[in-house]
Amino acid sequence: MEPIVLASTSPRRQEILKNLGIPFRVMTPDYDEPEVPGLQPESLAELHAMKKLESVMRAQVDINAPWILGADTLIALEGKIYGKPGDRDDAKRMLRGFSGKKHSVITAISLFDGKINFISSRTSVSSVTFMSLDDGQIERYLDTGEWQGVAGGYRIQGLASCFVERIEGSWSGIVGLPIHELYAILREHGYEFTV
Repeated sequence: MEPIVLASTSPRRQEILKNLGIPFRVMTPDYDEPEVPGLQPESLAELHAMKKLESVMRAQVDINAPWILGADTLIALEGKIYGKPGDRDDAKRMLRGFSGKKHSVITAISLFDGKINFISSRTSVSSVTFMSLDDGQIERYLDTGEWQGVAGGYRIQGLASCFVERIEGSWSGIVGLPIHELYAILREHGYEFTV
Protein backbone atom coordinates (compact mmCIF):
# COMPACT_ATOMS: atom_id res chain seq x y z
CA MET A 1 0.00 0.00 0.00
CA GLU A 2 1.12 3.52 -0.73
CA PRO A 3 1.64 5.78 2.27
CA ILE A 4 -0.94 8.46 3.05
CA VAL A 5 -0.07 11.89 4.40
CA LEU A 6 -2.34 12.48 7.39
CA ALA A 7 -3.13 16.19 7.74
CA SER A 8 -3.78 15.81 11.47
CA THR A 9 -1.77 15.35 14.65
CA SER A 10 -4.61 13.46 16.36
CA PRO A 11 -3.25 10.36 18.13
CA ARG A 12 -6.68 8.73 17.75
CA ARG A 13 -6.66 9.10 13.96
CA GLN A 14 -3.11 7.78 13.85
CA GLU A 15 -4.11 4.77 15.96
CA ILE A 16 -7.01 3.94 13.63
CA LEU A 17 -4.75 4.06 10.57
CA LYS A 18 -2.18 1.86 12.35
CA ASN A 19 -4.89 -0.65 13.30
CA LEU A 20 -6.02 -0.79 9.67
CA GLY A 21 -2.44 -1.39 8.53
CA ILE A 22 -2.41 1.75 6.36
CA PRO A 23 1.06 3.30 6.12
CA PHE A 24 1.08 7.04 6.80
CA ARG A 25 3.11 10.00 7.87
CA VAL A 26 1.84 13.01 9.78
CA MET A 27 1.99 16.62 8.69
CA THR A 28 0.57 19.36 10.90
CA PRO A 29 -2.00 21.47 9.07
CA ASP A 30 -1.65 25.24 9.29
CA TYR A 31 -5.34 25.96 9.78
CA ASP A 32 -7.15 27.37 12.80
CA GLU A 33 -10.74 26.05 12.31
CA PRO A 34 -12.55 29.41 12.45
CA GLU A 35 -16.26 29.67 13.12
CA VAL A 36 -18.24 30.27 9.95
CA PRO A 37 -21.68 31.67 10.77
CA GLY A 38 -24.57 30.20 8.84
CA LEU A 39 -22.95 26.90 7.87
CA GLN A 40 -24.65 23.67 8.90
CA PRO A 41 -22.48 21.42 11.12
CA GLU A 42 -21.88 18.84 8.36
CA SER A 43 -20.79 21.57 5.93
CA LEU A 44 -18.52 23.18 8.52
CA ALA A 45 -16.80 19.88 9.36
CA GLU A 46 -16.29 19.21 5.64
CA LEU A 47 -14.90 22.72 5.11
CA HIS A 48 -12.43 22.28 7.99
CA ALA A 49 -11.32 18.85 6.74
CA MET A 50 -10.78 20.27 3.24
CA LYS A 51 -8.88 23.33 4.50
CA LYS A 52 -6.59 21.17 6.64
CA LEU A 53 -5.84 19.01 3.61
CA GLU A 54 -5.22 22.07 1.43
CA SER A 55 -2.84 23.60 3.98
CA VAL A 56 -0.73 20.45 3.90
CA MET A 57 -0.85 20.42 0.09
CA ARG A 58 0.53 23.99 0.04
CA ALA A 59 3.22 23.14 2.59
CA GLN A 60 4.60 20.26 0.56
CA VAL A 61 4.62 21.65 -2.97
CA ASP A 62 7.99 20.05 -3.67
CA ILE A 63 6.93 16.62 -2.40
CA ASN A 64 4.99 14.32 -4.68
CA ALA A 65 2.44 12.81 -2.27
CA PRO A 66 -0.15 10.70 -4.05
CA TRP A 67 -2.54 10.67 -1.07
CA ILE A 68 -3.40 13.27 1.58
CA LEU A 69 -6.13 12.76 4.19
CA GLY A 70 -7.75 15.57 6.17
CA ALA A 71 -10.37 15.16 8.90
CA ASP A 72 -12.39 17.27 11.27
CA THR A 73 -14.72 16.40 14.13
CA LEU A 74 -17.23 18.67 15.79
CA ILE A 75 -20.30 18.34 17.95
CA ALA A 76 -23.74 19.87 17.46
CA LEU A 77 -26.46 20.26 20.06
CA GLU A 78 -29.67 22.26 19.75
CA GLY A 79 -28.37 24.29 16.82
CA LYS A 80 -25.03 25.12 18.44
CA ILE A 81 -21.67 23.85 17.23
CA TYR A 82 -19.01 22.72 19.70
CA GLY A 83 -15.38 22.45 18.70
CA LYS A 84 -12.37 22.08 20.97
CA PRO A 85 -12.73 23.92 24.29
CA GLY A 86 -10.48 26.93 24.77
CA ASP A 87 -9.95 26.25 28.46
CA ARG A 88 -11.25 24.27 31.43
CA ASP A 89 -14.24 26.58 31.97
CA ASP A 90 -15.22 26.18 28.32
CA ALA A 91 -14.99 22.39 28.65
CA LYS A 92 -17.12 22.52 31.82
CA ARG A 93 -19.77 24.56 30.00
CA MET A 94 -19.81 22.01 27.17
CA LEU A 95 -20.15 18.99 29.45
CA ARG A 96 -22.94 20.69 31.42
CA GLY A 97 -24.71 21.28 28.12
CA PHE A 98 -24.43 17.61 27.13
CA SER A 99 -25.66 16.37 30.52
CA GLY A 100 -28.81 14.27 30.13
CA LYS A 101 -29.07 15.03 26.39
CA LYS A 102 -28.38 13.56 22.98
CA HIS A 103 -25.89 15.40 20.77
CA SER A 104 -24.54 14.79 17.27
CA VAL A 105 -20.89 14.04 16.53
CA ILE A 106 -19.93 14.93 12.98
CA THR A 107 -16.65 13.83 11.42
CA ALA A 108 -15.80 14.78 7.85
CA ILE A 109 -12.88 13.36 5.91
CA SER A 110 -11.34 14.66 2.69
CA LEU A 111 -8.97 12.64 0.52
CA PHE A 112 -6.65 14.10 -2.11
CA ASP A 113 -5.85 11.68 -4.94
CA GLY A 114 -2.65 13.02 -6.51
CA LYS A 115 -2.89 10.67 -9.48
CA ILE A 116 -5.99 12.42 -10.80
CA ASN A 117 -5.58 15.68 -8.85
CA PHE A 118 -9.01 15.34 -7.23
CA ILE A 119 -10.40 15.72 -3.70
CA SER A 120 -13.33 13.65 -2.40
CA SER A 121 -15.14 14.05 0.91
CA ARG A 122 -17.36 11.92 3.13
CA THR A 123 -19.15 12.76 6.38
CA SER A 124 -20.19 10.57 9.30
CA VAL A 125 -22.93 11.72 11.66
CA SER A 126 -23.48 9.84 14.92
CA SER A 127 -25.46 10.49 18.09
CA VAL A 128 -24.25 10.24 21.68
CA THR A 129 -26.56 10.41 24.70
CA PHE A 130 -25.01 11.41 28.01
CA MET A 131 -26.41 10.54 31.41
CA SER A 132 -27.27 13.42 33.74
CA LEU A 133 -24.03 14.69 35.26
CA ASP A 134 -23.57 16.54 38.53
CA ASP A 135 -20.89 19.18 39.09
CA GLY A 136 -18.69 16.75 41.01
CA GLN A 137 -18.60 14.27 38.13
CA ILE A 138 -17.76 17.03 35.69
CA GLU A 139 -15.00 18.46 37.88
CA ARG A 140 -13.41 15.04 38.46
CA TYR A 141 -13.44 14.39 34.71
CA LEU A 142 -11.91 17.79 34.00
CA ASP A 143 -9.17 16.99 36.55
CA THR A 144 -8.04 14.11 34.29
CA GLY A 145 -7.11 16.51 31.47
CA GLU A 146 -8.83 14.32 28.87
CA TRP A 147 -10.90 17.29 27.76
CA GLN A 148 -7.93 19.06 26.20
CA GLY A 149 -7.66 19.24 22.42
CA VAL A 150 -10.84 17.32 21.58
CA ALA A 151 -14.22 18.37 20.19
CA GLY A 152 -16.81 18.80 22.90
CA GLY A 153 -14.25 18.45 25.67
CA TYR A 154 -14.42 14.67 26.01
CA ARG A 155 -12.87 11.49 24.63
CA ILE A 156 -15.40 8.73 24.15
CA GLN A 157 -12.66 6.09 24.27
CA GLY A 158 -11.48 7.35 27.66
CA LEU A 159 -13.11 7.94 31.03
CA ALA A 160 -15.99 9.87 29.44
CA SER A 161 -17.29 6.52 28.22
CA CYS A 162 -18.72 6.19 31.76
CA PHE A 163 -21.10 9.05 30.94
CA VAL A 164 -22.43 7.55 27.70
CA GLU A 165 -25.87 5.95 27.88
CA ARG A 166 -26.28 5.34 24.15
CA ILE A 167 -24.40 5.58 20.86
CA GLU A 168 -26.09 5.57 17.48
CA GLY A 169 -23.84 5.46 14.43
CA SER A 170 -20.10 5.09 14.00
CA TRP A 171 -17.94 4.65 17.08
CA SER A 172 -14.79 5.29 15.02
CA GLY A 173 -16.45 8.42 13.60
CA ILE A 174 -17.01 9.67 17.15
CA VAL A 175 -13.35 8.94 17.94
CA GLY A 176 -12.33 11.04 14.92
CA LEU A 177 -11.89 8.87 11.80
CA PRO A 178 -14.94 6.96 10.52
CA ILE A 179 -13.61 3.64 9.25
CA HIS A 180 -16.54 2.81 6.94
CA GLU A 181 -16.37 6.19 5.19
CA LEU A 182 -12.58 5.96 4.96
CA TYR A 183 -12.80 2.50 3.40
CA ALA A 184 -15.44 3.70 0.92
CA ILE A 185 -13.44 6.74 -0.18
CA LEU A 186 -10.21 4.75 -0.55
CA ARG A 187 -11.96 2.08 -2.63
CA GLU A 188 -13.60 4.73 -4.79
CA HIS A 189 -10.13 6.03 -5.67
CA GLY A 190 -8.62 2.61 -6.29
CA TYR A 191 -6.37 2.71 -3.25
CA GLU A 192 -5.15 -0.85 -2.70
CA PHE A 193 -6.48 -1.95 0.65
CA THR A 194 -6.00 -5.31 2.36
CA VAL A 195 -9.74 -5.93 2.90
